[in-house]
Amino acid sequence: MRKTFKLTHEKKHPDRVLEAIKNEIRKYIKRERNKKLPKDVDFVDFDCRFGKDELLNDQIHLSEIDKSVEWAASEQLESFYLEIIAKPGHRSKRLDDD
Repeated sequence: MRKTFKLTHEKKHPDRVLEAIKNEIRKYIKRERNKKLPKDVDFVDFDCRFGKDELLNDQIHLSEIDKSVEWAASEQLESFYLEIIAKPGHRSKRLDDD
């Protein structure tokens, strides 16, 4: 998902627009996680980028998306750019120190 979300709408309350954006993001993540995994993949990992626009964005962790969206709303930005790309994840074995 590579999308520029608008936080303003002429007929909708800003809180409802914000909740709709969060819901769309959650639905996308859930849809990607429910897809069947190839044999050599352990889980679905995500590369996320957030910024004011497509050119000015920074890499963030998946758990920081809601905080970033809230920040954009609190700064009263008209729009923000969010990129969430699913990628294969591989678990690494832990080294046990016994």
